[in-house]
Amino acid sequence: MMDVFANIGLGLSVAATFQNLAYCMLGTLLGTIVGVLPGIGPVTTVAMLLPISFTLEPTSALIMMAGIYYGAQYGGSTTAILINIPGEPSSVVTSLDGYQMARQGRAGPALGIAALGSFFAGCVATFVIAFGAPPLAKLALQFGPAEYFSLMLCGLVAAIVLARGSVIKAIAMVVLGLIFGLAGSDVNSGIRRFTFGFQGLADGIEFVALSMAIYGVSEVAINLEKKDEEVGVVSTVGSVWPSFADIRYCMPSILRGTALGSVLGVLPGGGALLAAFSAYTLEKKVAKHPRRFGEGDIRGVAAPESANNAGAQTSFIPMLTLGIPSNPTMALMIGALMVHGITPGPRVLIDRPDLFWGVVASMWIGNLMLVVLNLPMVGIWVRLLRMPYRMMFPAIVGFCCVGTYTINGNVTDIAVMAFFTIFGYLCLKLDCEPAPLILGFVLGPMMEENLRRALLISRGDPTIFVNAPISLTFLVAAALLLLIVAAPAIRARREEALAE
Repeated sequence: MMDVFANIGLGLSVAATFQNLAYCMLGTLLGTIVGVLPGIGPVTTVAMLLPISFTLEPTSALIMMAGIYYGAQYGGSTTAILINIPGEPSSVVTSLDGYQMARQGRAGPALGIAALGSFFAGCVATFVIAFGAPPLAKLALQFGPAEYFSLMLCGLVAAIVLARGSVIKAIAMVVLGLIFGLAGSDVNSGIRRFTFGFQGLADGIEFVALSMAIYGVSEVAINLEKKDEEVGVVSTVGSVWPSFADIRYCMPSILRGTALGSVLGVLPGGGALLAAFSAYTLEKKVAKHPRRFGEGDIRGVAAPESANNAGAQTSFIPMLTLGIPSNPTMALMIGALMVHGITPGPRVLIDRPDLFWGVVASMWIGNLMLVVLNLPMVGIWVRLLRMPYRMMFPAIVGFCCVGTYTINGNVTDIAVMAFFTIFGYLCLKLDCEPAPLILGFVLGPMMEENLRRALLISRGDPTIFVNAPISLTFLVAAALLLLIVAAPAIRARREEALAE
């Protein structure tokens, strides 16, 4: 216990430097802006900022990208409540009751309870990271190659189960991601694989080119097909501070949302979106008057907003301690750490305690900054929405091209980005979610490395994966997840829930 508080003190000393405070402020500000603006999102923003992050200290870069991710959850609620346009997918649920409250003249309390619930959940989730991550990292240090391979396989299967849309399409995207991740020169033999004779692919597909293409330019192309809507605030905001009665009424919902979001954020494919929807569903089941939901019940704002912020922050646990990304944003952060020469996993806590605890402590500071940014500046965010999306897309595309080229100074990377832009656009048109592809691309090389190590240790005996108890547990869990989602009744309920 004392070690944890000593480490938190170390983290605060790292996060409180002028440089890291500035990047924390920049990250939370950008996160709020992209949360407010529909069609951009934290994944696109982090992808575009990857080239810049490579010029920063690893701790500063991760603090900034973390601020973008959890800051977007705050920003998305503002427009969901005021104009019924969720800036983030996780804010869709918030708009159900938040917008109705705004129409009834209670926009201020809705915004206030969303900010306070998010702040409380963010602080609690950061404590969960501080106390839960070290034991998990110690356990992970006991893992061998077989355990890591099985863990990554289980993570990919969980991402398939929780992915939106068809399970078959999700499996196909994971397989494609694994193949793309293996392109380039074999580490042991030096033989080139999947390069199709292109010299520029000898070192593999550039992660920045792939991520910018799929989450930058492809998303822009899809959003350009949508018509710009006229934005209008339905009512005056008034005081943004909820009454004491509102806070007392919402406190059980905030606590339940925080607890549920903290757990679901750790799951691969989970995070803020799954947490928000699950918290809203839970509130409707436990509420004394469930019919009020959808008609302006303040609990319908408090629960999902608490859950999505808690889920956004606890999704850092598997990324920092196991090196397993739980969503595309975490996959991008893993890519950024690898470029800095840092391998995400349990060794980060031992070899780079300043980075780990600095990022954790920055979340408390960032959550406080977000409360200050969101409540007094509501009018600015709404005016920002009036900017037509068609005016922003040239800058986004140009930034993606420049950023991709500056990584290696290689024109081939631009060609790779162009190819994956078309590929990503087709995937989105065919309702193939790109998240499983990104997770497969990041985990593919690590899975191959651990598979080879395990087979070398066992002299080619594949039973090493079932002889180790931890490895067998992960494999059984993966098999059960596939069997469960294959059951007709479960599959029908899954598709119904995702459609809703």
